[in-house]
Amino acid sequence: MKRPQNKVAKLTALAFAGAVAFSSQATTDVTVNELASGLDHPWGMTFLPTGDVLITERSGQVRRYNFGSGLSKPLSGVPKVAANGQGGLLDIIVDPDFTTNQQIYFCYSRPTDGGSSSSVARATLAGNALTAVSDIFIADSVVDNGFHFGCRLSFDSAENLYVAMGDRYKYMDEAQNTDNHFGKIVRITRDGEPLADNPFIDGDAPEVFSYGHRNIQGLTVHPQTGALWAMEHGPKGGDEVNLIKAGNNYGWPLITYGIDYDGDIISDKTAQPGMEQPVLYWDPSIAPSGMTFYNGNVFKDWQGDLLVGALKFRHLRRITFNDAGEPVSQTEYLRDRGERIRDVEVGPNGMIYVLTDEDNGKLLQLLPAAK
Repeated sequence: MKRPQNKVAKLTALAFAGAVAFSSQATTDVTVNELASGLDHPWGMTFLPTGDVLITERSGQVRRYNFGSGLSKPLSGVPKVAANGQGGLLDIIVDPDFTTNQQIYFCYSRPTDGGSSSSVARATLAGNALTAVSDIFIADSVVDNGFHFGCRLSFDSAENLYVAMGDRYKYMDEAQNTDNHFGKIVRITRDGEPLADNPFIDGDAPEVFSYGHRNIQGLTVHPQTGALWAMEHGPKGGDEVNLIKAGNNYGWPLITYGIDYDGDIISDKTAQPGMEQPVLYWDPSIAPSGMTFYNGNVFKDWQGDLLVGALKFRHLRRITFNDAGEPVSQTEYLRDRGERIRDVEVGPNGMIYVLTDEDNGKLLQLLPAAK
């Protein structure tokens, strides 16, 4: 089924900027070091102050990578996860005060009566073990399926924790209901409590910060502006990058640049009053994944550029912005490797690190190509 004609007619300036995604330029202009392999569908990673990397595997393991000794055995103390479809052990992040408290947080599909929900646990890292593991946030979106968990994590400069919640697929309409956690970004303290100035603090889901999301797979705070950015999968087409603000409605499923997988129209609207437009979108979909802004001195021309992994088209994408904050160019890296990119992070040394989502998943280190 073809798209309604008004989808083309109503393209805004921002949406048109997003349309350059499918005409991006591919290059092999990076050097790739393969640091580790044999990972079981690695999903998220975070750097410790020592420089070690903690890596989650979707099937339920956390491993520690050391640049001298390599990849550890799975850490003990990880709780049981509902490793079903897209669910399992997903994102991971260190506490802002890790050097004094040794605490980490991870988001996972928590098994429970009636299915599973995207939930956040806090734990203390003691060598190659997790201790004092406790759930600090349990989403109320309990569903018996393996789709759209979200589960990305990010801290802001005030040490508030943002958690991305997916719509769990068949519950898309609930993304517009601010009294639950389907299709939301929530903002909580490190103890899991809602912030007093959250926009829906008086509702049944006081943790909700923004709503109208489908399946957020990337979440990051801009290192200079402190703004929260998110990337979500659309259906067939319509993957979005959004600038997130408190209380805003990002439209799903009432507005979308995509259609259903069988060709049916989900909505014939791409814009409505009171709903935010994406900074950019992709059609056709690239199935984007982890995202971060480059903030380092190794890739000297990349400062402030957005890095996004792509699962479907199997590459790392770099998005460059002009001074007005508009996307102006997109470049693909690693496409020649043919590997699904699940996560991307900038290390404390300014180098770029990538996880490939495969049975034989890898941790890759990227440097500028030798001149």
